[in-house]
Amino acid sequence: MTTLRDHLARWAGTDAARRDIAGALDAIAQAAAELSDLVALGQLGGRFGDVVGDSLDGDGQKALDLRANALFLDALRAAPVAVAASEEDLDPVVLRPEGAPLAVAFDPLDGSNNIDSNAPIGCVFSVLPAAEPGRDPGAAFLRPGDRQLAAGFVLYGPHTSLVLTTGQGVQVFTLDPRDRAFRLTHPSVRMPEGRREYAINASNKRHWSLPIRVFVEECTAGAEGPRGVDYNTRWLGCVVAEAYRILLRGGIYLYPGDRREGYRRGRLRLLYEAAPLAMLVEQAGGAATDGFRRILDLVPSDIHQRVPLIFGSNDKVERVTELHTAGVPQAGQRPLFAARGLFKS
Repeated sequence: MTTLRDHLARWAGTDAARRDIAGALDAIAQAAAELSDLVALGQLGGRFGDVVGDSLDGDGQKALDLRANALFLDALRAAPVAVAASEEDLDPVVLRPEGAPLAVAFDPLDGSNNIDSNAPIGCVFSVLPAAEPGRDPGAAFLRPGDRQLAAGFVLYGPHTSLVLTTGQGVQVFTLDPRDRAFRLTHPSVRMPEGRREYAINASNKRHWSLPIRVFVEECTAGAEGPRGVDYNTRWLGCVVAEAYRILLRGGIYLYPGDRREGYRRGRLRLLYEAAPLAMLVEQAGGAATDGFRRILDLVPSDIHQRVPLIFGSNDKVERVTELHTAGVPQAGQRPLFAARGLFKS
């Protein structure tokens, strides 16, 4: 069975730029394999779910957040990566002062609130060209998502999966714990249409904007509603786990902006969560939007900028976009027009 290293070697060939990208991806994979061993130990490895510091999202920095961040940064120092941007660091981290061709942005541990409950966790990463010589290294990250050279995520679940795109489709590799090699198990993933599933945190319904409420109510109306079929809902508290399911099964994920303080511009980070996930979703034939705009067209104003994120099968994402652009307001960001949908408020 093809290993990740074999796959990257064939993809890179003799192209020096691709070989650099392959080196960065291999470093990420090796760090992920090491972290997978720690995650598998659970409480036997330590009190990884303990809050040990403040975090940018206000949920508190967990012990495993810091361990994961250190693992990825150490691995990237041995790769051709000039600078890294992490959710766990306020500013970009320069890895090679003398320069290198690549920059990597990552969330080292998505879903860290799931650590103590043995629910899914993961990481998300994005590979970009480094900044031009003489510029601030952090400028590499203030580019639209369609400048990404590669993107992916790792999901630590019953097994560990690495989902990857280098701009030529989406491949899924599964970690073989016997030799710590990632092996290709799902080549050329294409997202199915028509799946009757949606993922959203319904406890926030009272805070949603009208377009989101309309879409969800169309789904919950079931076979008697405008969509004409019954829907199931999912929510795992880990965007990586949601993305894995949707890439393989179809459906839609929604983490919109809402009326709560600190959530009006969304909650996920554009640079190292939304953009890499959007690249994967588009490469698998789906779509990703903030409600109005394609995620990959957006340019971060800073490395920790938040954004609403809606991704999944084209038919469902198109419906959500239609509800926004037809004049239905988004969480106070758009002028109030008449709502066009089955449900009004």
